Amino acid sequence: MLLELALWLGQDIRTFNVFGYITLRTMLAALTALVISFIFGPGVIRWLAAKKIGQAVRDDGPKSHLTKAGTPTMGGVLVLISIGVTTLLWSDLKNRYVWVVLAVTLGFGIVGWVDDWRKVVYKDPKGLASRWKYLWTSLIAAAAVAYLGLTATTPAQTWLIVPFFKSVVIPMSVLEFVVLGYFVINGTSHAVNLTDGLDGLAIMPTVMVSSALAIFSYVAGHAVFSRYLGVPYIPGAGELAVFCGALCGAGLGFLWFNVYPADVFMGDVGALALGAAMGTVAIIVRQEVVLFIMGGLFVAEALSVMVQVGYFRYTGGKRIFRMAPLHHHYELSGWKETQVVVRFWIITLMLVLFGLSSLKLR
Repeated sequence: MLLELALWLGQDIRTFNVFGYITLRTMLAALTALVISFIFGPGVIRWLAAKKIGQAVRDDGPKSHLTKAGTPTMGGVLVLISIGVTTLLWSDLKNRYVWVVLAVTLGFGIVGWVDDWRKVVYKDPKGLASRWKYLWTSLIAAAAVAYLGLTATTPAQTWLIVPFFKSVVIPMSVLEFVVLGYFVINGTSHAVNLTDGLDGLAIMPTVMVSSALAIFSYVAGHAVFSRYLGVPYIPGAGELAVFCGALCGAGLGFLWFNVYPADVFMGDVGALALGAAMGTVAIIVRQEVVLFIMGGLFVAEALSVMVQVGYFRYTGGKRIFRMAPLHHHYELSGWKETQVVVRFWIITLMLVLFGLSSLKLR
């Protein structure tokens, strides 16, 4: 919206043409989302508290978590509002990639909202039944990836890129592209959801990974930079940097209220949506493998649950970890919550920098 206004004003006042630069709008999007979070955050938290939308805590987990019971949850709605409003304000609304990512983000957010609402308002411990949750997220992910695959205009838009190798790519058919994309979106979404178990643990790594994805988006959408760095040129992908900027600003704004001791929790409404958003951006800019590297924390958390459950069933009750997901294992091993969170942040930062190095190390 603001871009269209600026371009219209730029016809008479050349100064406004500066808003045509994606880099500027990415920074403005981050700042706008941050300000929206600061302004509306306290009100959202008060509303959640008034509706008694409080977090339920497992009694078999770390005892230090018992004090968290009743803390407002579903705060991810604040993140989604900030992202949605900011993206509509600063992005090019004629860009189809923007609408695809927004649709996936909000779609997964709605599924998370229903799950959270049933848990905390209707007091249904199961929330939205797992089969229905996976059905709806699967339909959304499959529809988005199918659209991207069927509307691809160049072969590069469906290649699987192998990082750190200049000329190693794996051509994929539309069906293979859809299958891979489906698992990337769904996998990232549920991995972020599993990671969201400690104050600030999931949101800061999300901000870090999204910041890197903004860079990949800008490079992929820039003909000169993409050619120089040897990455596929995806016309229009650069606009996703604005979306990623909004995600980063909204995430930092939420972290203000979610940092230990948290005033609000994100809930499935935020975690499912943010994971799906990152997965969709990575698919569009052809950086699924790099996302796997940069989001190594999310991968480790998800794998810890899968391994724990599989080993428990196979051995008839034995465990590998003290508790899954992985962050609970370290808590029960003696680490304080803040130690787990900050150390996992540091690990994520290292992984993100390693992933970014793939732009040049080829």
